[in-house]
Amino acid sequence: MDSAVLELQKDLEEVKQLLEKATRKRVRDVLFVEQRKLETEIANKQQQQTGESMEVQKPSAIVPPMSSTYTVKISNYGWDQSDKFVKIYITLKDVQNIPADNVQVQFTERSFDLLVKDLNGKNHTMTINNLLKPIAPENSSRKVKTDTVLLMLRKKSESKWEYLTQVEKLTKEKDKPPMDTDGDPSAGLMNVLKKIYDDGDDEMKRTLNKAWVESREKQMKGDMDF
Repeated sequence: MDSAVLELQKDLEEVKQLLEKATRKRVRDVLFVEQRKLETEIANKQQQQTGESMEVQKPSAIVPPMSSTYTVKISNYGWDQSDKFVKIYITLKDVQNIPADNVQVQFTERSFDLLVKDLNGKNHTMTINNLLKPIAPENSSRKVKTDTVLLMLRKKSESKWEYLTQVEKLTKEKDKPPMDTDGDPSAGLMNVLKKIYDDGDDEMKRTLNKAWVESREKQMKGDMDF
């Protein structure tokens, strides 16, 4: 084997090893391009050597390199509901062009796991655990539309879902300000205003401060009238 080809193959093996270990998308893209360049260069040199040594023999067919796919997590989605179903909308460009078997989903009573294989050189996955309420896996399904995967989660009970998962419910309800109904009737309102002030930007804080000052001035003016 020609020494130049041998060196190129060593470079190719090292790039493949780096590609297996890389996790950053930009790094993987750079390594993937370099892998294709090396494979093409090796194939061209081997074809050239074959033509020079055996002109009467047709060069061996070049097997195209296997496509290298990697997995990305789906984090952008939307959801809606009807009386019987919770509907998950996942946008994936050109998903309608891949084989139907490449879109796989597994449902359990409290979760689902979606895998979209080999779409534009990538595998796409989405896993949601701890659904807010139980679903019926055997009556749940998926539909592939133009640039969209629709998951139909069949509710076990026809009740409204305020949140998609239990974790989302706990997180958002924890952030709600406490309402003190047993004590001062205005305490709950003050807690709400305090949270708005703490979470607001500078403009919001100036607005609340101005409203508070004006309220105090009106209150003091009313006291003086008596």
